[in-house]
Amino acid sequence: MVGWIEQIVARGVRRPGYPADAWVEGFVSARFRELGLVDVHTEPVSVTRWEPTRYSLVATPAGAAPRELRCFPVPLAAPAEGLDVELARFDEAAPGAVAGRAALVDAKVAALPPALPATFGSVPKDSAQRVYDPDGTFAGETQILPLPAGSDGIAQQVVTAGAAAFVGTLLDYPGDDCRYYFPYNGRTTAIPGVWINGTDGRWLHDQLGRGQVRIRLDVAASTAPASSDNIVGDLPGPAGDDELVLVGSHHDGPWASAVEDGTGIAMVLAQAAYWARVPAADRPHRMRFLLHGGHFYGGAGLVDYVAKHRAELEKVVLEVHLEHAAREFAERDGRLAATGRCVPRWFFTSGIPTLEKSVYDALVAERLGRSMLLAPDAFGPAPLSDGASYHTAGVPIVQFLAAPWYLFDEADTLDKVDRDSLLPIARAVIRVIQSTRGTTAAELRAGLATR
Repeated sequence: MVGWIEQIVARGVRRPGYPADAWVEGFVSARFRELGLVDVHTEPVSVTRWEPTRYSLVATPAGAAPRELRCFPVPLAAPAEGLDVELARFDEAAPGAVAGRAALVDAKVAALPPALPATFGSVPKDSAQRVYDPDGTFAGETQILPLPAGSDGIAQQVVTAGAAAFVGTLLDYPGDDCRYYFPYNGRTTAIPGVWINGTDGRWLHDQLGRGQVRIRLDVAASTAPASSDNIVGDLPGPAGDDELVLVGSHHDGPWASAVEDGTGIAMVLAQAAYWARVPAADRPHRMRFLLHGGHFYGGAGLVDYVAKHRAELEKVVLEVHLEHAAREFAERDGRLAATGRCVPRWFFTSGIPTLEKSVYDALVAERLGRSMLLAPDAFGPAPLSDGASYHTAGVPIVQFLAAPWYLFDEADTLDKVDRDSLLPIARAVIRVIQSTRGTTAAELRAGLATR
């Protein structure tokens, strides 16, 4: 798995439609065929390839010299050529103050106690155990999430307020950087926008407290129709068994992105390698392995697959999604350093008692501490995963991911991969998939209906 991740990362930035993304499609298809999967094919997914080519931000406080600030463009935002405009703080209580101006928006990273998400959403009272942290490592910890407060609607607020530009400050962000690829919903933003780091954001706030500040913003990017396709491969199941288990992830990423989602690709390939060696008669059901494209274009591959295959989803016993085996890094004395622990592991699991028990038992069997079961609606109507639409389509799910703060950051490099957990996660997933043997999709969904 580590070797696969290293090869993927070496290709460079893997955004939808980039050459590295296309290379990974061929790489995965070749591995599927080598492993013995059948009917290996790609299913085209249309995306827009976005590549920033030039960007700069210069701030000029009243009576002071201009100062160039580091920045990174908001994906798919409008271009700007020498936009010279007054800067104003954005206040949700008085949004009109930014009309016709550049809006300085404080995007404070979200943080929470690591075990708290296990209590979110529709967690049944009779649910199985949900948090597995035998060494008590969660006590006193705070997890920094990759999403700013306000999530992907944060730029739209200032558009609605009539702002001329968006300047987002990443407050309290580890590493104090600004190379942040967000949002990735595939929608255009009507005004130009950039991210800046917390240090420069605080300086701008200080200057605004002294008087007027003007900014000059330049942003240029190329956009073009492109493809970031789904890659599919199958393994037959026992004779007469028409039920199906799906194992998936996505293959594109915001940067070279070792964790997001080099680890997901490798974990899916590992499952394919294992189950290909198991005789068809001993597999729990038919199996399909897939890597979605276009995750960083509004989940285009997932949306396309569910729409095209909706009729067969009734026969899916379980959809397993695998994303983000991540090491925890924190800022110490102004530098990023590994803490020696993994990022808390989330297993979004349908509220089916037998399925919840099989997941928790697998975590215990493989000693996967710092793990928890989350309700699929813990953070909203669907999981925060590339497989979210399977849940909303009624398919039973087990979807693994971790949410390190660096998920959308250029800092997602090979040292962030939680190598020690790759095999235990693989073995735990094998246990969960094997537990569906002899169970039909209808029977498993009946367990959900009784809740």
